[in-house]
Amino acid sequence: METHLEKRTLRKITRRLIPFCMVLFILNYIDRVNIGFAALQMNRELGFSPTVYGLGAGIFFIGYFFFEIPSNLILEKIGARLWIARIAITWGIISTAMAWVYNETSFYVMRFLLGIAEAGLLPGLLLYFSYWFPARQRARALALFMTATAISNIIGAPLSTSLLGLDGLFGLRGWQLMFVIEGVPSIIMGVVVLRYLTDRPAQANWLTDDEKAWLNHILTAERAAKEETSGRMTLKLGLISPRVLLIALLCFFLVSGNFGVVFWLPQIIKGFGGLTNMQVGLLATVPYILAAFAMVWWGHHSDRTGDRKWHLAIAALIGAAGLAGSALLTSSPASFAALCIAAIGIWSMFGVFWALPTDLLSGIAAAGGFALINSIGNLGGFAGPFLVGFVRERTGTFSGSLLVLATFVLVSALLAALLRSQPRMQPIVVSAN
Repeated sequence: METHLEKRTLRKITRRLIPFCMVLFILNYIDRVNIGFAALQMNRELGFSPTVYGLGAGIFFIGYFFFEIPSNLILEKIGARLWIARIAITWGIISTAMAWVYNETSFYVMRFLLGIAEAGLLPGLLLYFSYWFPARQRARALALFMTATAISNIIGAPLSTSLLGLDGLFGLRGWQLMFVIEGVPSIIMGVVVLRYLTDRPAQANWLTDDEKAWLNHILTAERAAKEETSGRMTLKLGLISPRVLLIALLCFFLVSGNFGVVFWLPQIIKGFGGLTNMQVGLLATVPYILAAFAMVWWGHHSDRTGDRKWHLAIAALIGAAGLAGSALLTSSPASFAALCIAAIGIWSMFGVFWALPTDLLSGIAAAGGFALINSIGNLGGFAGPFLVGFVRERTGTFSGSLLVLATFVLVSALLAALLRSQPRMQPIVVSAN
């Protein structure tokens, strides 16, 4: 039973941090995946084949992979405020500069550099939330935050396709204008981070002394419980624990399916035939609207039941079934409906998934572990888009590509079933006196 002090404190933290971090991540996600909409014009103008585009879309994650762990360790050392601001400013600059790619090599280089610039943002924010949210409320908070990935597509799809329609404005092609207009706000947001974020609860002048004391007591007790179960929270534990490695492998297959859909959804919908770019953008919002509602409800349900393992496995099975259905159904409306089901399943995994390592790790172990999990997962962000393009070029349709993605998501369901169930964290009650 939540006390008045607990409710008041969590309400303040949620209102202060979640909306702001969601805006930051929405901008990040738009800049990461707007390449999918740029491809509707850019591929033809620059002569990119499906394989070239798939490689360029996915090579982002190679840069991300190599710089993920160092980035998160720096964040743990110098604080989230400075490091997240640096990440936002540099990714905004590079995303804006994407407007001037002119051949395959420049495309690959800029996408690789964008990955380096963004490295550490998601695990950094997840680590940051572990400083503020107790375990029993974590999946709900993370699911709410992760709706940013769906919301970014809801906003980004019509925005990006609208900007494509401004072809010739300021002497820029539509896809070039899209990169510039969507990249500059990220630079501005990076400057705002410096003034807005608070590194740790002890520094939060927007919390009262009793709220800080309650939060410190809860998080200290949870850290002690983790160390009793898993051992002392060292960097080594975060990097070589078999449970962390299993979670990282699961992340690889989940992210493969996720970004395989994200980077190719506009072209898949375009392939239904007879649709303008604006219609493609509007239709592309539908799966993400449904996914946003589903992932918040599923994360809340996971917190309420205390289960992570089966919530992950069930969501993954739904995602895999949707992808397979979209590949095998011949009717365009039915295939699109199956894509919506796939999005609901895949996105419902995220809040629950990222609650797993935060339930297990803290401190420097969390900094290293979150980064390791996300860096290995982001190799899936390379594999998924690349394989979709590779299979699409050789078969002439997206059916085989969707079946490949369905297999990846199905493997993530099987890996989730292998996870050891965590004992449910018992409530820690602190008196308001």
